[in-house]
Amino acid sequence: MSIHKATIGDAAELTTLVNSAYRGPVSQLGWTSEAHLLDGIRVDEETMSEYLNARDTIILKYTDEAGKILACVYLQERVNGRLYLGMLSVSPSLQANGIGRQLLHEAEIWATKLSCTTIFMTVITTRNELISWYKRRGYRDTGERLPFHDTKKFGIPKAEIELMVLDKEV
Repeated sequence: MSIHKATIGDAAELTTLVNSAYRGPVSQLGWTSEAHLLDGIRVDEETMSEYLNARDTIILKYTDEAGKILACVYLQERVNGRLYLGMLSVSPSLQANGIGRQLLHEAEIWATKLSCTTIFMTVITTRNELISWYKRRGYRDTGERLPFHDTKKFGIPKAEIELMVLDKEV
């Protein structure tokens, strides 16, 4: 198992992984599914390719010995020494085995390499188990709430969705 920076050649495999972790019947095998909250896909290959080509963005991939991508995390440099963390995805059949924790740790290492002092993220406010998981890893609720993003890119809400901003100094 290893963690490396993803490349444009990984776009299709990353897209499949992320969608399997968040949406559809396969996602419900794990604990990170959003299928009960959102319809549609989490990301398309075109958007994934845009992420991989962006100068301010890194996607880290966690692979097995054969090079198959089992997990990933999206990191985007922002202003004022802040790094946005999103799309932390682990194959549903492998969740709860410490892979997400390893990727989160590696994201914190990357933040330091990029001279970022804070990592922040948004989490759906009703995802209590996920919020608790991040809090156990040192992230805190900033008190900031945001409306849900562009629904064409990130899914169609089944009800009103609000996002909580969490952060951690690194």
